[in-house]
Amino acid sequence: MTHPNLPSDPAAWIVELIEDFVAHSPLNRLGLGPDERAFDAPLVGFSSGADPLYQEIRGHVGSFYWTPEECFALSFPEQPAPAAELTVISWILPSTARVRQEQSAREGRPCERWFRVRALGEEFNQALRRRVVEALAEVGVPAVAPLLSPHWRRVDTGPYAPCSVWSERHAAFVGGLGTFGLCDGLITAKGKAHRAGSVVARLVVPPTPRPYEDIHAYCLFYTHGTCGKCIERCPVGALSPQGHDKRLCQQYTEVTMPRYSQEVFGMETPACGLCQSRVPCMDHIPAPEEG
Repeated sequence: MTHPNLPSDPAAWIVELIEDFVAHSPLNRLGLGPDERAFDAPLVGFSSGADPLYQEIRGHVGSFYWTPEECFALSFPEQPAPAAELTVISWILPSTARVRQEQSAREGRPCERWFRVRALGEEFNQALRRRVVEALAEVGVPAVAPLLSPHWRRVDTGPYAPCSVWSERHAAFVGGLGTFGLCDGLITAKGKAHRAGSVVARLVVPPTPRPYEDIHAYCLFYTHGTCGKCIERCPVGALSPQGHDKRLCQQYTEVTMPRYSQEVFGMETPACGLCQSRVPCMDHIPAPEEG
């Protein structure tokens, strides 16, 4: 499929589009002052819709999990595209140093800025998803943001439940942006205190090289048998050497914390993220000696 209006270097154009939106959109704010941003400069990666990792992830998670081809076909049933003609655009929106520092000082409950990143920051992330889809449409490229699709849904079955039909973090993993830690957070070059997003587009962009082979390559617990500092950060014991108890985590994050944030900060928001702060992988890929 040709796109005569697409810039000659579509990858560079897309990266610039995302970076510019993060840098200049007035929506990238925490609501605590006109200049305080929710996110620093983003990371951007690309993966082929035909990357076998998407089928591998589906095999682990369940048959309900979308491949890029399936996601695109749901949005464009009259013009389905083969997987090889699709690119998944992924990005990471790192929290600012101020957010990380405030969160690191907390015990048992997230800080106000963390709740605001979850609420206002994710609203910005949704706006970024829409902007990327719109910009691609303007140059004749059909695209869909999986989390904006009316078909997107949560799923409460399978070995990784609760989960959903599309994972932004897994798309970022396939796109070379990071690997998973003990708490299931994605450890990137800018750490794991972040939000992630993606868009599936009908164009071909060279995939971002993956500098890793193991899904846990950046986690010191798995690679060196050290660290595990996220375990002691969890206020409800949802983390252990055996991994992440998602249901215990969900109960605290999505039931207990919205009540707390409404009472204390006047905003009913599901959040926790203590395991993403005051840990070696908070804002970078940790070195072995940091464990």
